[in-house]
Amino acid sequence: MPISRIAIGSPAEFAQADSLKAALAEFISVLIFVFAGEGSGVAFNKLTDDASTTPAGLVAAALAHGFGLFVAVSIGANISGGHVNPAVTFGAFLGGHITLIRGILYWIAQLLGSVVACLLLRFGTGGLSTPAFSLSTDVSVWNAVVLEIVMTFGLVYTVYATAVDPKKGNIGILAPIAIGLIVAANILAGGAFDGASMNPAVSFGPAVVSWSWDNHWVYWLGPLIGSAIAAIVYEVFFISPDTHEQLPATDY
Repeated sequence: MPISRIAIGSPAEFAQADSLKAALAEFISVLIFVFAGEGSGVAFNKLTDDASTTPAGLVAAALAHGFGLFVAVSIGANISGGHVNPAVTFGAFLGGHITLIRGILYWIAQLLGSVVACLLLRFGTGGLSTPAFSLSTDVSVWNAVVLEIVMTFGLVYTVYATAVDPKKGNIGILAPIAIGLIVAANILAGGAFDGASMNPAVSFGPAVVSWSWDNHWVYWLGPLIGSAIAAIVYEVFFISPDTHEQLPATDY
């Protein structure tokens, strides 16, 4: 079982050069991703008088997030593994692919990257707002939790299949674009209902900068549950004990 491979790590990891470099890579990747994704919404609002919730706005958001994530994962893959998402880090932790200590460093870096990206957007656009994620009319918090669970399951399952699985072979080359595409597709499917976060860091930055916390917990609970289910399912059914090997940070 994946739970048997969970590793806490050593407090010394907080000061190790490779851990700090990996955390910095996560910070930069998330900053780039959130700046592009959130920025697309800010720009669309400016160009269309706050019409980012239209079908065209949804397509623009999907494209910006998909392309941005493709780049963000690619540039971080050889340093930190290119998680760019606390939910992905959580799934990797449950599978025994990252220690708790390094995971905490990643989470801190990812959340800071998102906040800094939103602050830069606000400053760079002359004070335009960076709207926090919110639920659409007639969508309850539990509807949104289920949506986030399903969408994040698809994302983390894709990460496992294309990047984590030691049997991935040449398909690993396609991991960044596959991850970007599943996020874009999920935004098209779920964006009209709850914004389709799938990433607590993506939701955290706008919430901090706009200081809007309504139903914010939804964007943590759903992605973390979805990530856990995907990690456990893939580890149990597709990474057998005789083929599993502990992967270094640069391989996932």
